[in-house]
Amino acid sequence: MRRVLITGGAGFLGSHLADALLARGDEVAILDTAGDLKVRHLLGNSRFRYVRDSIFNREILEGLITWCDVVYHLAAVVGVEHYVGDPYQVLNVNVNGTQSVLTLAFKAQKKVIFSSTSEVYGKSSSVPFREDGDRVLGSTRIDRWCYSTSKAVGEHFCFAFHKIGLPVVVLRYFNVYGPRLDRMDVGRVITIFLGQLLRGKPLTVIGDGKQTRSFTYVDDAIRATVAAGLKEEAVGGIINIGSDKEVSIKELAELMIALSGSTSSMTFVPQKSIYGDSYEDIPRRVPDSSRMREILGVTPQVSLEDGLRRTIEWFRAQGIEP
Repeated sequence: MRRVLITGGAGFLGSHLADALLARGDEVAILDTAGDLKVRHLLGNSRFRYVRDSIFNREILEGLITWCDVVYHLAAVVGVEHYVGDPYQVLNVNVNGTQSVLTLAFKAQKKVIFSSTSEVYGKSSSVPFREDGDRVLGSTRIDRWCYSTSKAVGEHFCFAFHKIGLPVVVLRYFNVYGPRLDRMDVGRVITIFLGQLLRGKPLTVIGDGKQTRSFTYVDDAIRATVAAGLKEEAVGGIINIGSDKEVSIKELAELMIALSGSTSSMTFVPQKSIYGDSYEDIPRRVPDSSRMREILGVTPQVSLEDGLRRTIEWFRAQGIEP
């Protein structure tokens, strides 16, 4: 049995990770400023502890890192609405917060699994993205790149600490989705579409909808995340976490309409009408998943159709549909 700390553990990915680690028999503590809605079902578990505080509270953070055997650092400011609305907070939490976690983990010599993102690849045309590929970003005047940059700086911190002896693993997630995702209508494209289709409204597709993504069901992402904390051969490396199935946003909208039985149509809107000049879209985002298979021993098992069906059913079961 291990003692595991999850920063940002009350969020979407963190709550599912807590489920999986507790199922293994581990003790789990989460540190998060969010409410307990996504982890309320765990509060009665004697091997689970929820600390509602910030990674900037050094005393609390140091105590938890001293207690644990491994740190999953998931705490971050995520979501397009934040990138374009409050880039300072994105940079502060994702860079300075990560530095704090790594500094204390190095002091205690505790392994860190760092949650990064496919956003670090930017608008590179070298698809599928390989972990050692080049990053291609837009102007620093465009706020959407602050998140990509903040996570890349976090990775640099990881490898700087690894160079002096800290065991670290960097995971780059590709569009993870599933039950307990963000509230509808904000954040990620799937929840935006969910809010619209469950209310019978047109799905808002930005641009022509030809931009492509790779969507990863949360169960598959969590299997890889757990493995990353156990496999010694993963230490010191970067691993893409995602499905290699590529789908356009237009195809995603059509599939979600069909699976939900909704009467919604699609409407195509210019990017600037939603985000102004602070956003720049990425044409394609698909991983090379070979390291995930070879190092972690994980291959995605849930198809996009099955994953979306489960996600739609979960949202409906919450009584969210009007």
